[in-house]
Amino acid sequence: MTPSPVSSTPILRRTLIWSAVAAGVLALIAAGIGFAVAGVEGLWSGLIGVLLSFVFLGITAGSILFANRWFGDPLYVQFFFAIVLGGWLVKIGVFFVLMFILGGQSWVAPKVLFVSIIAGVVVSLIVDALVIMRMRLPNVSDIELPTQVEDEDPS
Repeated sequence: MTPSPVSSTPILRRTLIWSAVAAGVLALIAAGIGFAVAGVEGLWSGLIGVLLSFVFLGITAGSILFANRWFGDPLYVQFFFAIVLGGWLVKIGVFFVLMFILGGQSWVAPKVLFVSIIAGVVVSLIVDALVIMRMRLPNVSDIELPTQVEDEDPS
């Protein structure tokens, strides 16, 4: 597999990997605290909240990575924005449907679910910031510089 010419690809891949690791650790913490606070309902609510936050935040990075496959195509910009906007619309629709469905369930502890979703979003933002700060990205990317022309004798 050849490396992608789009400079954001390695950053997004690393963000997804570290977000998955952080979500796994946070899921264990949220499940433990949820169980301590609200029993089995809290355990499941903590796990579901962290899972939802990771999936929904991962959809954006995943859609950008998927859209970058068309880099170089004359319709790249149209494909890119259609895919990313489509991902956002899917996220919003699925989020509202899931919140409507989960809100009426007796086995969900709403406060634990809410706090675990917020914690998942905060952890994901921290991971994103750390990855961006530590990645080395050139100031000017995705271009080729012209070769150096040797000076001609002016006489």
